[in-house]
Amino acid sequence: MLDPATTGFLVGVLLIFFLAVGVHIGVALGLGGILGMYLAIGPDAAWAQLATIPFSTTNEFTLAVIPLFILMGSLATTAGITTDLYKAAYNWLGHLRGGLAIATTLASAAFGAACGSTVVNAAVFTRMALPEMTNFGYDKRLSAGCIAASGTLASLIPPSILMVIYAVITEQSIAVLLMAGLVPGLLSAAVFVIGIYIWVRRRPEIAPTLPTRVSAKERYKSLYGVWGILFLFILVIGGIYTGFFVPTYAGAVGAFGAFLIVVAKGRLSGKSMVETFKDAGVTTSVIFIIVIGGILFARFLTYTGLISDISTILLSWDLNPYLYLLAFAVIYLILGMLIEPIAIMVMTLPVMFPILTGVGFDPIWLGVISIKLAEISLMTPPVGLNVYVVRSASPIPLTLEEVFSGVMPFVLMDVITLGLLIAFPAIVTFLPELMR
Repeated sequence: MLDPATTGFLVGVLLIFFLAVGVHIGVALGLGGILGMYLAIGPDAAWAQLATIPFSTTNEFTLAVIPLFILMGSLATTAGITTDLYKAAYNWLGHLRGGLAIATTLASAAFGAACGSTVVNAAVFTRMALPEMTNFGYDKRLSAGCIAASGTLASLIPPSILMVIYAVITEQSIAVLLMAGLVPGLLSAAVFVIGIYIWVRRRPEIAPTLPTRVSAKERYKSLYGVWGILFLFILVIGGIYTGFFVPTYAGAVGAFGAFLIVVAKGRLSGKSMVETFKDAGVTTSVIFIIVIGGILFARFLTYTGLISDISTILLSWDLNPYLYLLAFAVIYLILGMLIEPIAIMVMTLPVMFPILTGVGFDPIWLGVISIKLAEISLMTPPVGLNVYVVRSASPIPLTLEEVFSGVMPFVLMDVITLGLLIAFPAIVTFLPELMR
């Protein structure tokens, strides 16, 4: 058996190699963790962990909320909630300069309350909103960047899959974390809206005003289409906030509520249900593979003592707490250029969470900061996941360079929001404190 330092170095090199040759991140983490345990604590212990961790990890009652929230989002998409939201936002804001981009941002934020997945959010609005904006003369960079950025709002606005992952890894309350993301999510949307308004005022040629206005009657009539999202929001978030049911029950109730909306809108068919459950199953499987691989890797770090050793060394330096936070942010953003957010969380939190809470940061506030950093990583090159989703889902010719160029101003807007959350922690904590 090798010493922990040598084992950690070898596993780190192997992990980098796996990622370089395109091995799925969940598989790469799992293989690295198994090999590390094999070298550090022996083959019997390594095989025992491989035999038990996949089941014990996925057999957690709290993790059942993930497939339920994903199913709720898939059903909401089938019900056409996104179309109704976008139509209402379009009717009210489309006549303003930059109004279609603002409408897309607000509709995407509202859909985040039923979806919980940034990828689904970005893909849906790419297919629906991108042709509309380009047909009315909007610059493709602004249009694509707006959709890629506003899709990330589903990471903060509950129900959020990333919040559930953070809660499971750090053993925090899922309900409290979901509520903590609500106000920061709305703040992020508001900063996007203000940023778009300033951007198009300075460059009016990228967002021409629409030639006609929608009548007041049509505007108010379009509001009837948003009842579905309001129903789901009150049902799920209201139930969690009041303590009427725990998040897992909320996910089940929300999925059933979304199914009722599908029925009420006449969208129920055998084909649509098969596709809905198939999409939800594939997305859930991908997430769980990453979680299982991350737990195997974290178990390796724990058994070899690397986590405690790293924590002890870093805390002994007695630095300013915000320097530790800065290091955490830099690590997040660098990794975000290479891998997707769930993988970043399962890789970094076992090491960084005890350090950051050890220097005094609130674990709930830290969760929102982590998710905000994850949102930024979804837009940064070379592997900004939402950028690739927009590019692949686009019904019109669109290059990666155009999407990355369009999303960079939104990255700056997110940095401003991150600064506000750090400067004023009460933005995050006051709602969870009301719950308690």
